[in-house]
Amino acid sequence: MYRKFYGLREKPFEITPDPKFLYLSENHKEALAHLTYAVRERKGFTVVTGEVGTGKTTLVQTLLSRLDGNTRTAYLFNPMMGSTDFLHYICQDLGLNSQKRSKGQYLSQLHKFLMSCYSRNENVVLIVDEAHKLDPKLLEEIRLLTNLETAKSKLLQVILIGQPELNGILEDPQFRQLKQRVSLRYHVHPLNKEDTQKYIKRRLRIAGAFDHNLFTLKAFDKIYSYTKGLPRLINIVCDNALLTGYATDQKVIGDKIIRDVISNLEGVDFQKRQKRWKPFLAILIAVVMVSITIILWKVFFSEMLGDLTKWKYTGQDFAEKVYEEVFKKILRNSF
Repeated sequence: MYRKFYGLREKPFEITPDPKFLYLSENHKEALAHLTYAVRERKGFTVVTGEVGTGKTTLVQTLLSRLDGNTRTAYLFNPMMGSTDFLHYICQDLGLNSQKRSKGQYLSQLHKFLMSCYSRNENVVLIVDEAHKLDPKLLEEIRLLTNLETAKSKLLQVILIGQPELNGILEDPQFRQLKQRVSLRYHVHPLNKEDTQKYIKRRLRIAGAFDHNLFTLKAFDKIYSYTKGLPRLINIVCDNALLTGYATDQKVIGDKIIRDVISNLEGVDFQKRQKRWKPFLAILIAVVMVSITIILWKVFFSEMLGDLTKWKYTGQDFAEKVYEEVFKKILRNSF
């Protein structure tokens, strides 16, 4: 809808994990390097964790796009299944006969396939996304699959991708055998403030924008403050911001549009919370001002008033005397 308005060939902030739009911060470069090394060197178990929306799935898609023809992959993106269905899915994803079989038959078929791949110097990788949701029994089933090996090499490489809770699961004593088999582990962090700005500009450039400065510096600051550098959330905010800019005929996205977008994304409750805080903020400011006034009164006026009450002045004389005494007090305290 807004592509022509902003001179874009395609929408730059889709939330689908398109490797073409991948922005590699230093942290993401290291994560991708770990994944690539784990596959090429047949490291057995690899664990990659990160908060929701940090780009873990995009890293996996990038890895898959860069693998050569000697690597066969099975990608499980929804691990909520039983062990038999799990084996059926793996065999099907690897291109094996998908007829319904018993668990033992699936294992036998998979073992023959892995041995055949090994004889051709082909690598087989199982990637499990959302691994923090794995049932303990299925996680143990995955560990047992890595028992399929030769005297020199693992026949199946396993990469577990999940949220930080996965680390806690692996610390459970019942998974100590699996933990001991983890050869590589890496945690993906959100983007920092500088990378957030570069991330947005890169996506605009790839999408065909002639002007990469569609967002003001204040808009960038507001985006980072709200998203905390999470790529998925950045995409959602920026996509809505461009749509809002198009609807209001704004060629440049400022911080006001970002505030409106955030308010809409958070919904009515967020707006109510903001309004609810305003009276408390006003009260807090009033309390602070009164406190400062009391402190100043005690410091500057307490001694002076003792002398002034002994004399009688007109209103003008009293004001002059007050200023004179305050000035003397300031001089004494300063030097």
